[in-house]
Amino acid sequence: MLRRSITHIAAVALLPTLGACGSEESEPAPLSETALAAVSDAPGAPTEQVARQVDELFTSEDVGETRALVLLYDGEIAAERYAPGYDADTRFVSWSMAKTVTAAMIGLLVADGLLHVDAPAPIPKWQRPGDARSDITLRHLLQMRSGLDHTEAGEIPYESSEVRMLFLDGRDDMARWAEEQPLEAEPGEQFEYSSNTSVILADIAARALTDSSDPETRRAAVANYLQRRLFGPLGMESMVPEFDASGTLIGGSLIHGTARNWAKFGEFLRNEGRVDGAQILPRAWVRAMTTSSPASPQYGFQTWLNREFREPGEERRHPLFPDRAPATLFSLIGHMGQYVMVSPEQRVTMVRLGHSDEAERAALMPQMADVLELYPER
Repeated sequence: MLRRSITHIAAVALLPTLGACGSEESEPAPLSETALAAVSDAPGAPTEQVARQVDELFTSEDVGETRALVLLYDGEIAAERYAPGYDADTRFVSWSMAKTVTAAMIGLLVADGLLHVDAPAPIPKWQRPGDARSDITLRHLLQMRSGLDHTEAGEIPYESSEVRMLFLDGRDDMARWAEEQPLEAEPGEQFEYSSNTSVILADIAARALTDSSDPETRRAAVANYLQRRLFGPLGMESMVPEFDASGTLIGGSLIHGTARNWAKFGEFLRNEGRVDGAQILPRAWVRAMTTSSPASPQYGFQTWLNREFREPGEERRHPLFPDRAPATLFSLIGHMGQYVMVSPEQRVTMVRLGHSDEAERAALMPQMADVLELYPER
């Protein structure tokens, strides 16, 4: 259970001035009452350092807007802070963090015997004679290597598969639009990050739970399953999933929840699918979620991994920081700087929610690494 002390931290003494080679280093600015109050009595790392690093996430001008931060150490709240206008009851949109929730839902359906990870994906239109998409498996979809012609982003936004599916010609039946796209590569050969793929997984979940094509029946089947098998057992009482007009969960981008509830989901995965001693999601599935796929060392089942790219010297910017945190760290990552970072070796889960553009995220990531580095690896 997540607990937070309401006792304020006593004022911290100023650090002594250090002299070196005839010059003096400037003292760090005194921490504000707000910065100190954000840290618990036992944060698992030096209190002042935790307070200062968290404060920088809220006050540094180059990282964008941090709206919520929840830092857990060994299952307890080490620090928690919100920007003005936000609090512990605010529901934050997931954006692509929803993909990892979708993967957990698929894992529950596999455990229930309703889906099979290495069988052809049960999409009827793909099973027609001569359709090469029949070779796409559930595993391919989970690892973003279906081979479907899905372009997540491009120079012209309204031409991207994601925008067309969410807002233009695919918006009323997102799964149908995503499933109709042709192959551009052999299934399994290449990694291509795709919100369309996550919506296909959500459609597969709905098909596993009901034979009905009625939108309300599909919506209720998935919403009830998520509540009964995942959100309820985890105590994630704030979660609100969104569905399209056909009753398909928008499983790549639209689930809403509080920062604390996102932290609970991270802890659930850190504990390999266990909550209060009960195994909710099979341990083997969580390990599969956090195992590199053959086409992308930095990606598992709808989950980002802190692993180096396959080829040294690649110019792509890594979404995490493999040079500054354990390789076992993994993360839910959402558009504009939503993160649930989970580091099992450090016993840490960190949630940062807010609004940061690409340049701001480049500045944000080192500061988040600074927080994690306060916690030694076991």
